Amino acid sequence: MVFVPDELPDQLLVDYENATVYGDLEQEKVLHQDKVRVLPNGWVALPTYRLLSPEAVHHIDP
Repeated sequence: MVFVPDELPDQLLVDYENATVYGDLEQEKVLHQDKVRVLPNGWVALPTYRLLSPEAVHHIDP
C-alpha cells in the first residue's frame, strides 16, 4: 500500500489489514472496511487513493 511520498519513514505510518473505520461513537456509521493507513497528521488513507479527514473518523477497529 503506497499512499504517501517515499520520504515519510515507515515508523510514522500505521497500517491495518482488516479494519473498520467508524464515523460515530455508536458504530452505526461505517465509513470503510478493509485495509487502511493512518498518516502522521491523522488522515486515513484508503486503498482507492481517497483520504478521510481526522474530523470525519471517530475511531478505527483493527
